[in-house]
Amino acid sequence: MKIELPDTDTRNIAASLLEAREHNSQTTGRVLTLIVVAALDDDVDHIISVTRDASHEHPARVLVLLTGREDADSRLDAEVRVGGHAGASEMVIMRITGEMVNHLAAVVTPLLLPDTPVVAWWPTTAPENPSGHPLGQLAQRRITNADHPDSESVLRLRRATYAPGDSDMVWSKITAWRGIVASSLDRHPHEDVEAAVLTGPADEPQIDIAAGWLADRLGVPVRREVCEPGNDARLFPIRRLKFERASGPVRVEVLDHRTVLVALPGRPESLVAMNERSDADCLSEELRHLDPDLAYANALRGLTRVKGINGHPASS
Repeated sequence: MKIELPDTDTRNIAASLLEAREHNSQTTGRVLTLIVVAALDDDVDHIISVTRDASHEHPARVLVLLTGREDADSRLDAEVRVGGHAGASEMVIMRITGEMVNHLAAVVTPLLLPDTPVVAWWPTTAPENPSGHPLGQLAQRRITNADHPDSESVLRLRRATYAPGDSDMVWSKITAWRGIVASSLDRHPHEDVEAAVLTGPADEPQIDIAAGWLADRLGVPVRREVCEPGNDARLFPIRRLKFERASGPVRVEVLDHRTVLVALPGRPESLVAMNERSDADCLSEELRHLDPDLAYANALRGLTRVKGINGHPASS
């Protein structure tokens, strides 16, 4: 079900949501309000598809704010979606231009579900300080996405402005890889790690946040090295990880877009399946817990101790 509301206001949108709820049983049981903030010239279809897919695990009221030119006429065009067009959620897509672009919190506040958590997601460009942004101040969780150009400086900014409740989708994208790495160190012999080296293409924030995680958790020298990106864009960006230990190195290497090799001294090499995580997978993971993500905060803290990023030389 779709309801088009051209040149409207929040009162009409709220009335349309109430009408839709009365006629669609799927709009019950929503567990949160998800505010999605993007620009009119972003890949809107992809963003909506991601939120729709994630809603099957997390039924929500999804408020999509698509901003246009501030110097255009002030206008709000909305579309209310329920049922199959919105997954397990109810969705309001708002196209906003003019002066209202600077007052997004005032636009969404009348539409927030009462007594439920609020999550803000910036799938592309995020404010410099998400927790200080008016929308971020409404939210218990604030999700950004550093996986776009100029990512290194973005992660540095995320570290400088971090507040409890912040997270980033590049952190969710390495969840499966982190599990493989942790498993590799759980195998015999149980020795301390003396140093670690991660290798991958330049300007890949997943590698940087992984290096920060290792530096914080292990408390050993961690170096980030650069390799050529290669021809297969599906490859996981962290091509190689090597742990130095007394008995010899532990290696975790990407062989192809779905296979990772784990090698330990004196033991047969093993192959582990690891498929690429979609944006919907990552968003679903972020929505599973609404408390502060301390592991992500510590990984940001560890960035300052990694050689090869954030101004540190790649060599010791």
